[in-house]
Amino acid sequence: MKTTSLAAKNEVEVWLRILHPDEEQSPRVARAILGLSFPKSYLSRMHELSAKARTGTLTPEEDAEMDNVERVGSILSTLKSKARQTLRRSRRGA
Repeated sequence: MKTTSLAAKNEVEVWLRILHPDEEQSPRVARAILGLSFPKSYLSRMHELSAKARTGTLTPEEDAEMDNVERVGSILSTLKSKARQTLRRSRRGA
């Protein structure tokens, strides 16, 4: 008998469980999600850290910061993909 594990492997899985990306969302929620983004100032910081990563000069703290942003970016990408699907379905059904 196979059982499904409830243990989350990482914080992305925890966030995805909270945000319920597999459940239907309203077009209003979908539009709000599509409006989410990193601030431009923070994108500049990420470019700076990426350059340091390419040269191998990231500090452990900067490396951890990049890992955190990558995880959040992954969640945001998943949520935005789901939001676009929701809006496409709502346009077809209208």
